[in-house]
Amino acid sequence: MSALVEQSRSAATHRLADAPPIRDEAVARSWASLSVVEDIAALAGEWRALEERALVTPYQAHGWVRAFAETVGRAERMVLRHAVLRDAAGAALAILPLVITRRNGIRFAEFIGGKHANYHMGLYDPAFAAGLDAAGARLMLAEIGAAIGGLDAFIFVNQPTQWQGVPNPLAQLAGGPSPSGAYKLALAPGDAEGSLRRSMSSHAHKKLKNKRNRFIAHGPSEMVRARTPEEIARVIDAFLRQKAARFAMMGIADPFAPPAMRRFLERGAAPEGDRPPALELYSLDVAGQSVATYVGAVQGDRFSGMATSFDMESEVAKTSPGEILLIDLIKLKCREGFTVFDLGVGEARYKTTICDERDDLVDTFLPLTAKGRAFALFSRAKREMKRRIKASPVALKLAHRVSGWLRRGRKPAAEE
Repeated sequence: MSALVEQSRSAATHRLADAPPIRDEAVARSWASLSVVEDIAALAGEWRALEERALVTPYQAHGWVRAFAETVGRAERMVLRHAVLRDAAGAALAILPLVITRRNGIRFAEFIGGKHANYHMGLYDPAFAAGLDAAGARLMLAEIGAAIGGLDAFIFVNQPTQWQGVPNPLAQLAGGPSPSGAYKLALAPGDAEGSLRRSMSSHAHKKLKNKRNRFIAHGPSEMVRARTPEEIARVIDAFLRQKAARFAMMGIADPFAPPAMRRFLERGAAPEGDRPPALELYSLDVAGQSVATYVGAVQGDRFSGMATSFDMESEVAKTSPGEILLIDLIKLKCREGFTVFDLGVGEARYKTTICDERDDLVDTFLPLTAKGRAFALFSRAKREMKRRIKASPVALKLAHRVSGWLRRGRKPAAEE
């Protein structure tokens, strides 16, 4: 049974100790009530209704969050709290899907999804978001913190500064830019060649053509979208096998290894009744064998790349099958009428080769208590250091070298 905490307008004047200063609340507040719900299933109808008109990334769509919460969240015993703000008529204005984390005695709230979600944001009615200034956003978080109870801070990373041309309310409270941006490509529906010609250099086109010619020499190929349970299982098998080999080679723990991650992929790729699935799984097959895979999240007319892999042990690997699959997928999404294709957060050569735009991302660290203030300062400094390292080719090269030294001689994770 879900726990529901209702906060009326009169009760919302509560402030937490050491919370950032808030201006006149009568001016800042643009919602009538606030509730916090544990069970996402109880919000299904309201969430989907808001989603139809909201500013929402693919990672806050109900299908994505529910699949993650009921698989990974359940397996890791995540404490989930979904904050809902409503107007006077009871209609949802915003939903913030949060996970409460305890670390070193500090209890803080983050957006659900962790590193598996490229964008961290709430769902907002566009007019509500446009009218919410920094003071209103700060008040909103103070009230949510009071409703949840016992929080020391909010830590929100990788937040887009805007979405669909509307400023992200919580980005106004940012402590600084995120270490990395997110790469994207605007698609002209029905004109894949034009979209790619605009973003890719002639040199990149020539290199890709040469790779494709070498790829074709390995035999007939096919891009397969997994739709049936059997296809979904096959593509997930290939994806997890390829990822495991890649992370083993790198000498680091595989974030896709836990069984709950497989259940998440299976759940997300399955349609919910007459609704399309939150995740789409693709495989590039040669002679019936997967040589590359791609996992994407879908919301509206935007396709977000979550993860990709390729078979490193195959001779086909020398022809960059992952890039070939990506280009074929971009062409497919153009034909299907999508207008944005993003490749997520983080730097990679193939991203800068294919994409000509970025989503700027920021981090917010909002303390609610004295110890939360110290934790927020530490978290902010850590993210800033990571950003500076990534911005410096020399520092980044040194960091990779040190990381390699640290990994050298370590036993594989499974043996530790």
